[in-house]
Amino acid sequence: MAVGTPSRSLRGISAVVALLAVGAVGCSEVVDSAKDGAEKVARQRSVFSLNIGDCYNPNSKAAEGETFSIEMVPCVEPHQGQVVGEFKLDDGNAFPGNEAIWAIADERCPAEAGKYAPDTWALPAGVDIFYYTPTKESWATGDRAVSCTYTKEKGTFSGSLKLDAAAAKPGQSEYLKGANAVYEALWTTQPEAETVDDDLDGYKAQAKAVAAALDAHLKGLATVEGTETGKLRAGLEKTAAHWKKAANAADVDAFYVSYDPAFTGLDPNKTVAARKELGLATTVPADEAEVWAG
Repeated sequence: MAVGTPSRSLRGISAVVALLAVGAVGCSEVVDSAKDGAEKVARQRSVFSLNIGDCYNPNSKAAEGETFSIEMVPCVEPHQGQVVGEFKLDDGNAFPGNEAIWAIADERCPAEAGKYAPDTWALPAGVDIFYYTPTKESWATGDRAVSCTYTKEKGTFSGSLKLDAAAAKPGQSEYLKGANAVYEALWTTQPEAETVDDDLDGYKAQAKAVAAALDAHLKGLATVEGTETGKLRAGLEKTAAHWKKAANAADVDAFYVSYDPAFTGLDPNKTVAARKELGLATTVPADEAEVWAG
């Protein structure tokens, strides 16, 4: 496994050899160690056999490179990663290269992960998206699968990350679908220019995309009951109006006048009460809190 840019290998499951040092340790400790080692070996699975929902531990601590196998772990036990999505690359005769495949995975895996675990606020701290991709050698044998995962580089977490549809409260899916789309529109359309002065058209295009996502979000929220959700909807209606004004700004000064209340209106702290009402996670992720703290 390569953390950040995981990849497959043709070699299948790598051999695992447990060397037991018998010395000062007691016999029971040796037996326990042997049992642990045997269990780890029994849990080894090829990276080609990964399925959505599988929980696992990487066998390698390397940040990048190829991997042959992982340790499959029951999700109720502490583990480092879980497969949260999968997709097939377009078939072709020539291997497109690692960089090209990783670029596709960078774009597709967040969307696939969002289907499986849509409430990013509920993710354990330190979890991030990583993936397994075909190598040049496996591509030649027909391997086209990309496995998307949520993995912790340090530490473990317990339990599945999947949102339990059966236990979900009314309105959760509608809220998450709309909210995720709004923030995706905000960040994926962010212009490369650091200031509006350098790319007014680019920032206006971003504002237009966010406004459209907000309109869709508001439409979804219209069917969700709740006092706090109603308050949030009213606030987002005003926020959407500011984004629309920014999208149609005649000049840089006019854009800034609308952009400030537009961006402030998306402060995730303003959604906490509605989230609590809907039974969703209520702790703002640290990276998001930092953005709006400034």
